[in-house]
Amino acid sequence: MMKRISALLLALVMMLTMSGAVAETVTGTGTGTGYAGENAITVTVTLTDGVITAVTAEGSGETQGIGSKAIESLPAAIQQGNTWNVDVLGSATITSTGIIEATKAALANAGVNPDDYAAKAEAVKAEDATYEADVVIVGAGGAGMTAALTAAEAGKKVIILESQALVGGNTVKATGGMNAAKTAHQDNNTFGETAGLEKQLKAAEAYADNAAIADLTNKVTVQWNDYQANPVGYFDSVELMQLDTMIGGKGVNNPELVATMVNGTADAIDWLKTVNIDLHDVASFGGASVKRIHRPTNAEGKTVSVGAYMVPLMETACANNENITILLETTANTILTKDGAACGVVATGKTGETVTVNAKAVILATGGFGANLEMVAELKPELNGFMTTNAAGLLGQGIKMAEAIGAATVDMNQIQIHPTVQADTAALITEGLRGDGAILVNAEGKRFIDEVGTRDVVSAAEIAQTGSYSWLIVDDAMLQKSTVIQGYVKKGFVFTGNTYEELGAAIGVDGAALTETMNTWNGYVEAKNDPDFGRTSFANPLNTAPYYAIKVTAGIHHTMGGLQINTNTEVLDVNGNVIPGLFAAGEVTGGVHGANRLGGNAVADIVVFGRIAGAAAVEYAK
Repeated sequence: MMKRISALLLALVMMLTMSGAVAETVTGTGTGTGYAGENAITVTVTLTDGVITAVTAEGSGETQGIGSKAIESLPAAIQQGNTWNVDVLGSATITSTGIIEATKAALANAGVNPDDYAAKAEAVKAEDATYEADVVIVGAGGAGMTAALTAAEAGKKVIILESQALVGGNTVKATGGMNAAKTAHQDNNTFGETAGLEKQLKAAEAYADNAAIADLTNKVTVQWNDYQANPVGYFDSVELMQLDTMIGGKGVNNPELVATMVNGTADAIDWLKTVNIDLHDVASFGGASVKRIHRPTNAEGKTVSVGAYMVPLMETACANNENITILLETTANTILTKDGAACGVVATGKTGETVTVNAKAVILATGGFGANLEMVAELKPELNGFMTTNAAGLLGQGIKMAEAIGAATVDMNQIQIHPTVQADTAALITEGLRGDGAILVNAEGKRFIDEVGTRDVVSAAEIAQTGSYSWLIVDDAMLQKSTVIQGYVKKGFVFTGNTYEELGAAIGVDGAALTETMNTWNGYVEAKNDPDFGRTSFANPLNTAPYYAIKVTAGIHHTMGGLQINTNTEVLDVNGNVIPGLFAAGEVTGGVHGANRLGGNAVADIVVFGRIAGAAAVEYAK
């Protein structure tokens, strides 16, 4: 009896196999090089009868909000298309390429030929679509999402159009923090070093003919004298932040816009907490007279990159708000108008379909044009050939769209380069490291500038050095306090040595010269005096081994020019009149930062003016 049952079962299995009913399933795993370094990404592929039926990817070291988005989205595209030949995410090209590399390796390890899965899946064109909203926002970076949350909190229906496959724009790339004046977090600090303030008041003398700077200087001088007579709490004021911003911008800034931004910063810090964004760690940053930049920390108290911290929390807040819809890979190209007022936007979707959004108010939050290298070179020819730190979508579309309906621009040739861009990858190295005590040395192993000077000054000095690059030096004490530096190590940006001599050998710099530079600098820190370059921000000596160096150079970072707005974020036309229904916030606008943006002011800009734009659009849409 048992023999008969076994025979029947065997015959059944053979029949099912011959008919194809029993599927063959194989699995393979491969690794790829991600932003966090070699073998940072692992992909596992499952195939059933030669068809990709499951894909998973892991890469915990990839940047949150950028690489993490590729980790989340590309496996589904690979499975759906039955191919590794999928579109990379524009702002996450390194991670995307690593996932594709790992997928091909996984297929090979599963025993199939990766070339058999190279055919790109054809995209089916979606149908044209029309949406209705109270407010349409172009751009899902920090300014756009802030504006959306503000308008949605007032009960308005909001649609955000984002040209890229992920939100965040340039905001997600921000590494430092947010400048804010007169906050409770500053009050938790003891006011110590005064040299930076005194240096700034001295610098203001060069702008005696600038009425706004002269007025601010007088006010700050009175405030400082009063504080010295009664030194209680932490010294800062909105007037001092305005003065720093105006001097940093070489007096080119619009004083009214500067005042509006600065006066809104403390309240903006509090508002951010309502969406679970806590910027409480206060530190020094270039161009600021006092400690003013507010940064996030992790559970261990270590500082983290502000953009990668903020953007996912903002995105979550938007996703949890039923009044907000975000349409990704949807590129706006035309502002609709009726009787001279903005009333919507026409865009192109991922597959070429036309997307129309009719709205009562339009907010442009598309960012600047720092990724449009042709536009940069046209406006400032001396920047031709520079690398850029900007997100892929920062092409100036918002400016061009608004100009097409008569909008005015201002300061378009004011383009900022950042002095600490990783020389091989164009990755931004945060200015916060210099504020926390790092120094810059040239190819000869010598300092050449006050490292916490304004970005334009430090960049110009760096470009003048041998090879137009420098080495950013930190020590192990700094590394232990910063997940940001630890991330740079994982990404392979960092050279190391247990002594100054060893570090010099690792980076090709004369060890004796570097040792002399480091010992001299450590002495300056102890004395709180830099007779060579007048630096006034010292933090701690760099004397805890091992020592680390990152090769940096200057790269295009921020475009200060853009659409001309008033303090209510209304866009002005070429005759100085308001274009009804059209608002703008963030890097798409001009006038706030003048000829040079201070580090930490971009996040202040997007949050303060994003909130104003959202509220103004709500008022207009009533």
